[in-house]
Amino acid sequence: MTHTLLSFEPELRRTGSNRAVPPGHTKMRLWSIHPGYLDWKGLGALWRESLLAQKVLLNQTRGWRNHPQLDRFKGHEDPISAIGFYLKGIHGESVRRGYRYDASKIVAPADSVSKIEVTTGQLRYELAILRERLERRDVEAYWALLGVDEERPEAHPLFTPVEGDVEAWERSYWLSEREKKG
Repeated sequence: MTHTLLSFEPELRRTGSNRAVPPGHTKMRLWSIHPGYLDWKGLGALWRESLLAQKVLLNQTRGWRNHPQLDRFKGHEDPISAIGFYLKGIHGESVRRGYRYDASKIVAPADSVSKIEVTTGQLRYELAILRERLERRDVEAYWALLGVDEERPEAHPLFTPVEGDVEAWERSYWLSEREKKG
């Protein structure tokens, strides 16, 4: 599957941080793939965005409440423990790399929770997105990622893979473009 980026030059929207974002692009990405696949920049962004997701789930912020990537956490029997377990997985990867992410920011650092299903199509889709980003941002990380089996990428420990296509909640500029082309 080949993905091409759209040209966003003529029409950009502004976010609360006043940064331009392509139409239909969701700034937050809570990766389903294992955090070990991410480069240092991606892991840092995932940590920050997951802490923001935790605040959303705790009703401590007004933004991003209806973000589609939060639906799977909201649907969990214990959303706060689920995001806590998710954050612990990211923190564990940061420790493995020698980074100093502040674990005290995790409100409910659960040791175990019921897993959330994620489709194999979603995992493959995310791996393709990450490869595209790394090809532009970090060529060394991109080459390392080429060794990953694209048919069976490893999921974050919170998720259990099930057969299926890209998840219905996925909204990104690549999927939107694929739908446009029909």
